[in-house]
Amino acid sequence: MATEATPLIVSGLSASYGVVPALRNVSLSVRSGQIVTLIGANGAGKSTLIKTICGLVRPTAGSVQLFGEDVTGLSPDRLVTKGLSVVPEGRRLFGEMTMLENLELGAYARTDKAAVKRDLEKVLDLFPELRERLSTQAGTFSGGQQQMIAVARALMSAPRMLLLDEPTIGLAPAIVDRIAELIVRIADTGVNILLVEQNAETALSVAAYAYILEGGAIIAEDAAGTLAQSPEVQRAYLGI
Repeated sequence: MATEATPLIVSGLSASYGVVPALRNVSLSVRSGQIVTLIGANGAGKSTLIKTICGLVRPTAGSVQLFGEDVTGLSPDRLVTKGLSVVPEGRRLFGEMTMLENLELGAYARTDKAAVKRDLEKVLDLFPELRERLSTQAGTFSGGQQQMIAVARALMSAPRMLLLDEPTIGLAPAIVDRIAELIVRIADTGVNILLVEQNAETALSVAAYAYILEGGAIIAEDAAGTLAQSPEVQRAYLGI
């Protein structure tokens, strides 16, 4: 019996901004049913990796495979149709549009209107605190609520592979816990997740496997629970 292709495989990926290297030979994978996290300090290259995977930065070497297909350098709109969706750092909502209009934009590439309507209901079930405010301008929500809208918008494309770029940055601890809970619930629906985070404690608590990025290169990888117990990781990333 054929096995399902691995959702995401990044192999030897390198990228530069002009002559300045940003990524150096980065390899990682997200296995089916996993939450995988990539942690690192500010400036480590985490967001550049997300941008390179999703076609916003062209790699100088290496490849990206999505469900067994080489998608290296494909444009973001083409990747969406192949099951990849991204929640960008900073949320990037259309503040003057309503929350519903933002969510509808997440489904712009879909033609199955009945399925889109069903998925809207599923998304609102995940975010009940938003359901009664569909007609509210997105820019008037709190930071935590805007992050929820950004995640909900990404889910409206019906992704099989979801990239989350710093979803807890700048949020209060209680909201961080809520976002972490939502990430686990989304994974439980069958969506594979790559979680990119500075907040190592939260990231390692929800992920099955983890990579550490430093200076644009992977310097360590292991089961998330194992890395969380590493004295070096505790000193450098967990403040212990």
